[in-house]
Amino acid sequence: MSDDPPLQLKPRLAITIDQAQAIISRVAPGATVHDVIELRGGEISTILEIALADAPACILKVYPAQLQWKMAKEVHVLGLLREVDIPVPRILLADDTRSVIDLSFVLMAKLDGVVLGGREPALTDQELFAIYAAMGEALRRINDITLDSFGYIGPHGVWTPHPTNRAYMSAQFERKLTEFCTRGGDAALAERLRDSIAARSDLLDAADRPRLCHYDLHAGNVLVTPQGTPQLSGIVDFENATAGDPLMDIAKALYYFTPKDAPKRDGLLAGHGTRDRPDWEATIGLYRLACTLELWCWFAQIGQADALAGLTRELENSTGQGVAQ
Repeated sequence: MSDDPPLQLKPRLAITIDQAQAIISRVAPGATVHDVIELRGGEISTILEIALADAPACILKVYPAQLQWKMAKEVHVLGLLREVDIPVPRILLADDTRSVIDLSFVLMAKLDGVVLGGREPALTDQELFAIYAAMGEALRRINDITLDSFGYIGPHGVWTPHPTNRAYMSAQFERKLTEFCTRGGDAALAERLRDSIAARSDLLDAADRPRLCHYDLHAGNVLVTPQGTPQLSGIVDFENATAGDPLMDIAKALYYFTPKDAPKRDGLLAGHGTRDRPDWEATIGLYRLACTLELWCWFAQIGQADALAGLTRELENSTGQGVAQ
Protein backbone atom coordinates (compact mmCIF):
# COMPACT_ATOMS: atom_id res chain seq x y z
CA MET A 1 0.00 0.00 0.00
CA SER A 2 1.19 3.51 -0.76
CA ASP A 3 2.65 5.46 2.15
CA ASP A 4 1.94 8.81 0.50
CA PRO A 5 -0.03 11.20 2.73
CA PRO A 6 -3.62 11.97 1.59
CA LEU A 7 -3.97 14.79 -0.93
CA GLN A 8 -5.10 18.03 0.68
CA LEU A 9 -8.12 19.56 -1.08
CA LYS A 10 -10.37 22.63 -0.74
CA PRO A 11 -7.91 24.99 0.93
CA ARG A 12 -9.40 26.41 4.11
CA LEU A 13 -8.61 30.09 3.94
CA ALA A 14 -10.32 33.29 4.95
CA ILE A 15 -10.24 35.99 2.29
CA THR A 16 -10.54 39.37 3.95
CA ILE A 17 -12.46 42.27 2.49
CA ASP A 18 -9.14 44.05 1.94
CA GLN A 19 -7.69 41.09 0.04
CA ALA A 20 -10.82 40.81 -2.07
CA GLN A 21 -10.69 44.54 -2.74
CA ALA A 22 -7.08 44.25 -3.88
CA ILE A 23 -8.09 41.53 -6.34
CA ILE A 24 -11.17 43.34 -7.63
CA SER A 25 -9.30 46.63 -8.04
CA ARG A 26 -7.04 45.00 -10.61
CA VAL A 27 -9.98 44.42 -12.99
CA ALA A 28 -12.52 47.05 -11.86
CA PRO A 29 -10.72 49.94 -10.14
CA GLY A 30 -13.93 51.78 -9.22
CA ALA A 31 -15.79 48.81 -7.73
CA THR A 32 -16.25 48.40 -3.96
CA VAL A 33 -16.30 44.99 -2.28
CA HIS A 34 -19.34 44.53 -0.06
CA ASP A 35 -18.91 40.94 1.14
CA VAL A 36 -17.06 37.65 0.56
CA ILE A 37 -19.20 34.51 0.73
CA GLU A 38 -17.99 30.91 0.46
CA LEU A 39 -20.16 28.88 -1.91
CA ARG A 40 -20.93 25.19 -1.68
CA GLY A 41 -19.62 22.95 -4.41
CA GLY A 42 -16.18 22.31 -5.77
CA GLU A 43 -14.53 19.14 -4.48
CA ILE A 44 -11.02 20.35 -5.17
CA SER A 45 -11.06 24.15 -5.05
CA THR A 46 -12.51 26.73 -2.68
CA ILE A 47 -15.13 28.86 -4.45
CA LEU A 48 -16.07 32.29 -3.14
CA GLU A 49 -18.52 34.92 -4.29
CA ILE A 50 -17.25 38.48 -4.06
CA ALA A 51 -20.30 40.70 -3.72
CA LEU A 52 -19.81 44.25 -4.97
CA ALA A 53 -21.70 47.31 -3.78
CA ASP A 54 -22.05 48.86 -7.21
CA ALA A 55 -21.39 46.15 -9.81
CA PRO A 56 -22.26 42.52 -10.59
CA ALA A 57 -20.70 39.93 -8.28
CA CYS A 58 -17.61 37.94 -9.23
CA ILE A 59 -16.51 34.39 -8.46
CA LEU A 60 -13.10 33.68 -6.94
CA LYS A 61 -11.81 30.14 -7.36
CA VAL A 62 -8.78 29.21 -5.24
CA TYR A 63 -6.75 26.07 -6.00
CA PRO A 64 -5.00 23.86 -3.43
CA ALA A 65 -1.21 24.06 -3.27
CA GLN A 66 -0.69 20.52 -4.60
CA LEU A 67 -2.93 21.15 -7.63
CA GLN A 68 -2.10 24.73 -8.53
CA TRP A 69 -1.51 23.70 -12.15
CA LYS A 70 -5.27 23.21 -12.49
CA MET A 71 -5.65 27.00 -12.53
CA ALA A 72 -3.75 27.29 -15.81
CA LYS A 73 -5.61 24.28 -17.16
CA GLU A 74 -9.01 25.81 -16.51
CA VAL A 75 -7.93 29.06 -18.16
CA HIS A 76 -6.72 27.09 -21.18
CA VAL A 77 -9.91 25.03 -21.52
CA LEU A 78 -12.21 28.02 -21.13
CA GLY A 79 -10.18 29.68 -23.87
CA LEU A 80 -11.04 26.77 -26.18
CA LEU A 81 -14.73 27.41 -25.46
CA ARG A 82 -14.62 31.15 -26.09
CA GLU A 83 -16.44 30.95 -29.44
CA VAL A 84 -18.86 28.15 -28.51
CA ASP A 85 -22.49 29.14 -28.03
CA ILE A 86 -22.91 27.83 -24.50
CA PRO A 87 -22.77 29.82 -21.23
CA VAL A 88 -19.42 29.13 -19.51
CA PRO A 89 -17.41 31.26 -17.06
CA ARG A 90 -15.45 34.23 -18.40
CA ILE A 91 -12.02 34.67 -16.83
CA LEU A 92 -11.34 38.21 -15.59
CA LEU A 93 -8.00 37.52 -13.92
CA ALA A 94 -5.69 34.55 -13.36
CA ASP A 95 -2.94 34.89 -10.76
CA ASP A 96 -0.26 32.45 -9.65
CA THR A 97 2.10 35.03 -8.14
CA ARG A 98 0.87 34.61 -4.54
CA SER A 99 1.14 38.36 -4.13
CA VAL A 100 -2.36 38.82 -2.66
CA ILE A 101 -3.09 35.40 -1.21
CA ASP A 102 -0.71 32.47 -0.88
CA LEU A 103 -2.42 30.30 -3.52
CA SER A 104 -3.22 30.44 -7.22
CA PHE A 105 -6.66 31.73 -8.16
CA VAL A 106 -8.90 32.83 -10.98
CA LEU A 107 -11.47 35.60 -10.83
CA MET A 108 -14.49 35.04 -13.05
CA ALA A 109 -17.63 36.90 -13.96
CA LYS A 110 -20.57 35.35 -12.11
CA LEU A 111 -23.01 33.49 -14.35
CA ASP A 112 -26.72 33.97 -13.80
CA GLY A 113 -28.80 31.18 -12.32
CA VAL A 114 -28.84 28.65 -9.50
CA VAL A 115 -27.34 25.18 -9.20
CA LEU A 116 -29.57 22.62 -10.91
CA GLY A 117 -29.16 20.16 -8.03
CA GLY A 118 -31.05 22.52 -5.73
CA ARG A 119 -34.05 22.64 -8.05
CA GLU A 120 -34.22 18.99 -9.08
CA PRO A 121 -36.40 17.67 -6.22
CA ALA A 122 -39.27 19.97 -7.23
CA LEU A 123 -39.12 19.26 -10.98
CA THR A 124 -41.48 16.96 -12.86
CA ASP A 125 -40.21 14.08 -14.96
CA GLN A 126 -40.97 16.12 -18.08
CA GLU A 127 -38.95 19.07 -16.77
CA LEU A 128 -36.07 16.80 -15.81
CA PHE A 129 -36.06 15.25 -19.27
CA ALA A 130 -36.06 18.68 -20.91
CA ILE A 131 -33.26 20.23 -18.86
CA TYR A 132 -31.07 17.13 -19.20
CA ALA A 133 -31.71 17.16 -22.93
CA ALA A 134 -30.45 20.76 -22.95
CA MET A 135 -27.39 19.60 -20.99
CA GLY A 136 -26.84 16.85 -23.56
CA GLU A 137 -27.03 19.37 -26.39
CA ALA A 138 -24.54 21.65 -24.65
CA LEU A 139 -22.21 18.73 -24.01
CA ARG A 140 -22.39 17.80 -27.68
CA ARG A 141 -21.28 21.33 -28.61
CA ILE A 142 -18.37 21.01 -26.19
CA ASN A 143 -17.53 17.66 -27.77
CA ASP A 144 -17.57 19.26 -31.23
CA ILE A 145 -14.25 20.92 -30.38
CA THR A 146 -11.43 18.77 -31.73
CA LEU A 147 -7.88 18.67 -30.42
CA ASP A 148 -4.59 17.45 -31.85
CA SER A 149 -4.25 14.28 -29.82
CA PHE A 150 -5.97 12.08 -27.25
CA GLY A 151 -5.03 12.48 -23.60
CA TYR A 152 -5.53 14.28 -20.33
CA ILE A 153 -5.40 18.06 -20.65
CA GLY A 154 -2.83 19.91 -18.59
CA PRO A 155 -2.02 23.61 -18.16
CA HIS A 156 -1.21 24.27 -21.82
CA GLY A 157 -2.76 21.40 -23.78
CA VAL A 158 -2.73 17.61 -23.82
CA TRP A 159 -0.12 16.49 -21.29
CA THR A 160 0.80 13.03 -22.59
CA PRO A 161 -0.48 12.88 -26.18
CA HIS A 162 -1.65 9.62 -27.76
CA PRO A 163 -2.38 9.11 -31.46
CA THR A 164 -5.53 7.02 -30.92
CA ASN A 165 -8.27 6.62 -28.36
CA ARG A 166 -7.33 2.97 -27.86
CA ALA A 167 -3.73 3.94 -27.11
CA TYR A 168 -4.87 6.62 -24.65
CA MET A 169 -7.42 4.51 -22.81
CA SER A 170 -5.15 1.44 -22.73
CA ALA A 171 -2.48 3.58 -21.09
CA GLN A 172 -5.05 5.01 -18.67
CA PHE A 173 -6.39 1.59 -17.72
CA GLU A 174 -2.88 0.25 -17.12
CA ARG A 175 -1.87 3.31 -15.11
CA LYS A 176 -4.95 3.09 -12.89
CA LEU A 177 -4.69 -0.69 -12.45
CA THR A 178 -1.09 -0.23 -11.32
CA GLU A 179 -2.15 2.55 -8.94
CA PHE A 180 -5.02 0.35 -7.71
CA CYS A 181 -2.53 -2.32 -6.63
CA THR A 182 -0.07 0.22 -5.20
CA ARG A 183 -2.81 1.72 -3.02
CA GLY A 184 -3.87 -1.65 -1.63
CA GLY A 185 -6.29 -3.03 -4.22
CA ASP A 186 -6.48 -6.79 -4.83
CA ALA A 187 -3.91 -7.88 -7.45
CA ALA A 188 -6.02 -10.83 -8.59
CA LEU A 189 -8.97 -8.52 -9.22
CA ALA A 190 -6.68 -6.22 -11.19
CA GLU A 191 -5.71 -9.15 -13.46
CA ARG A 192 -9.36 -10.06 -14.03
CA LEU A 193 -10.07 -6.45 -14.92
CA ARG A 194 -7.14 -6.43 -17.37
CA ASP A 195 -8.59 -9.47 -19.13
CA SER A 196 -12.07 -7.92 -19.25
CA ILE A 197 -10.74 -4.65 -20.65
CA ALA A 198 -8.60 -6.39 -23.28
CA ALA A 199 -11.59 -8.42 -24.48
CA ARG A 200 -13.51 -5.19 -25.17
CA SER A 201 -10.73 -2.90 -26.35
CA ASP A 202 -11.96 -2.89 -29.96
CA LEU A 203 -14.83 -0.66 -28.76
CA LEU A 204 -12.28 2.11 -28.24
CA ASP A 205 -11.51 2.33 -31.96
CA ALA A 206 -14.84 3.97 -32.86
CA ALA A 207 -13.64 7.36 -31.53
CA ASP A 208 -11.38 8.41 -34.38
CA ARG A 209 -10.85 12.10 -33.45
CA PRO A 210 -9.94 13.56 -30.04
CA ARG A 211 -12.81 15.67 -28.73
CA LEU A 212 -12.96 18.09 -25.84
CA CYS A 213 -14.74 16.38 -22.93
CA HIS A 214 -15.94 18.16 -19.79
CA TYR A 215 -15.73 14.87 -17.88
CA ASP A 216 -17.60 16.06 -14.82
CA LEU A 217 -21.05 17.10 -16.01
CA HIS A 218 -23.57 16.73 -13.18
CA ALA A 219 -26.28 18.76 -11.48
CA GLY A 220 -23.76 20.50 -9.24
CA ASN A 221 -21.86 21.90 -12.21
CA VAL A 222 -24.91 23.15 -14.11
CA LEU A 223 -26.73 26.44 -13.54
CA VAL A 224 -30.38 27.02 -14.46
CA THR A 225 -32.91 29.81 -14.17
CA PRO A 226 -34.21 30.10 -10.59
CA GLN A 227 -37.95 30.20 -11.30
CA GLY A 228 -40.46 28.48 -13.58
CA THR A 229 -39.46 25.87 -16.14
CA PRO A 230 -35.70 25.57 -15.77
CA GLN A 231 -33.54 26.84 -18.62
CA LEU A 232 -29.84 26.16 -18.89
CA SER A 233 -27.86 29.26 -17.87
CA GLY A 234 -24.35 27.95 -17.25
CA ILE A 235 -21.89 25.05 -17.22
CA VAL A 236 -18.95 25.35 -14.84
CA ASP A 237 -15.88 23.51 -13.48
CA PHE A 238 -13.66 22.33 -16.32
CA GLU A 239 -10.89 21.06 -14.02
CA ASN A 240 -11.24 17.47 -15.27
CA ALA A 241 -11.42 18.21 -18.99
CA THR A 242 -9.78 15.71 -21.32
CA ALA A 243 -9.33 15.08 -25.03
CA GLY A 244 -11.12 11.85 -25.71
CA ASP A 245 -14.29 10.05 -26.74
CA PRO A 246 -17.63 11.84 -26.19
CA LEU A 247 -19.07 8.56 -24.90
CA MET A 248 -16.57 8.77 -22.04
CA ASP A 249 -18.13 12.14 -21.18
CA ILE A 250 -21.58 10.55 -21.20
CA ALA A 251 -20.45 7.60 -19.09
CA LYS A 252 -19.13 9.98 -16.42
CA ALA A 253 -22.34 12.05 -16.54
CA LEU A 254 -24.45 8.91 -16.06
CA TYR A 255 -22.24 7.42 -13.38
CA TYR A 256 -24.34 8.21 -10.29
CA PHE A 257 -27.76 7.75 -11.90
CA THR A 258 -30.16 5.25 -10.34
CA PRO A 259 -33.34 3.68 -11.80
CA LYS A 260 -35.42 6.63 -10.56
CA ASP A 261 -33.24 8.93 -12.69
CA ALA A 262 -34.56 7.49 -15.96
CA PRO A 263 -36.01 10.85 -17.15
CA LYS A 264 -32.63 12.49 -16.64
CA ARG A 265 -30.77 9.66 -18.35
CA ASP A 266 -33.14 9.57 -21.29
CA GLY A 267 -33.01 13.34 -21.71
CA LEU A 268 -29.21 13.45 -21.61
CA LEU A 269 -28.89 10.66 -24.17
CA ALA A 270 -31.50 12.21 -26.46
CA GLY A 271 -29.96 15.69 -26.32
CA HIS A 272 -26.45 14.40 -26.93
CA GLY A 273 -27.38 12.00 -29.72
CA THR A 274 -25.56 9.14 -28.01
CA ARG A 275 -27.73 6.41 -29.51
CA ASP A 276 -26.52 7.27 -33.01
CA ARG A 277 -23.22 5.54 -32.25
CA PRO A 278 -22.93 1.77 -32.92
CA ASP A 279 -22.27 -0.28 -29.76
CA TRP A 280 -22.88 2.78 -27.62
CA GLU A 281 -24.17 0.83 -24.61
CA ALA A 282 -21.24 -1.58 -24.52
CA THR A 283 -18.80 1.31 -24.97
CA ILE A 284 -20.37 3.26 -22.12
CA GLY A 285 -20.11 0.12 -20.02
CA LEU A 286 -16.36 0.00 -20.62
CA TYR A 287 -15.99 3.69 -19.77
CA ARG A 288 -18.05 3.15 -16.64
CA LEU A 289 -15.45 0.62 -15.54
CA ALA A 290 -12.80 3.29 -16.16
CA CYS A 291 -14.79 5.76 -14.02
CA THR A 292 -15.09 3.24 -11.18
CA LEU A 293 -11.39 2.41 -11.22
CA GLU A 294 -10.49 6.09 -11.37
CA LEU A 295 -12.82 6.90 -8.46
CA TRP A 296 -11.39 4.04 -6.37
CA CYS A 297 -7.87 5.43 -6.87
CA TRP A 298 -9.03 8.98 -6.12
CA PHE A 299 -10.71 8.07 -2.84
CA ALA A 300 -7.64 6.06 -1.84
CA GLN A 301 -5.43 9.06 -2.67
CA ILE A 302 -7.45 11.51 -0.56
CA GLY A 303 -7.83 9.09 2.34
CA GLN A 304 -11.55 8.24 2.08
CA ALA A 305 -11.06 4.55 2.82
CA ASP A 306 -14.71 3.98 3.78
CA ALA A 307 -15.74 4.46 0.13
CA LEU A 308 -13.46 1.74 -1.24
CA ALA A 309 -15.45 -1.37 -0.31
CA GLY A 310 -18.48 -0.40 -2.41
CA LEU A 311 -16.32 0.54 -5.37
CA THR A 312 -14.41 -2.73 -5.06
CA ARG A 313 -17.72 -4.62 -5.25
CA GLU A 314 -18.63 -2.69 -8.38
CA LEU A 315 -15.29 -3.57 -9.93
CA GLU A 316 -15.78 -7.22 -9.02
CA ASN A 317 -19.24 -7.22 -10.60
CA SER A 318 -18.23 -5.22 -13.63
CA THR A 319 -19.36 -6.81 -16.88
CA GLY A 320 -19.39 -3.71 -19.10
CA GLN A 321 -22.95 -4.26 -20.27
CA GLY A 322 -23.98 -0.68 -20.82
CA VAL A 323 -25.78 2.22 -19.22
CA ALA A 324 -26.64 2.13 -15.52
CA GLN A 325 -30.36 1.45 -15.27
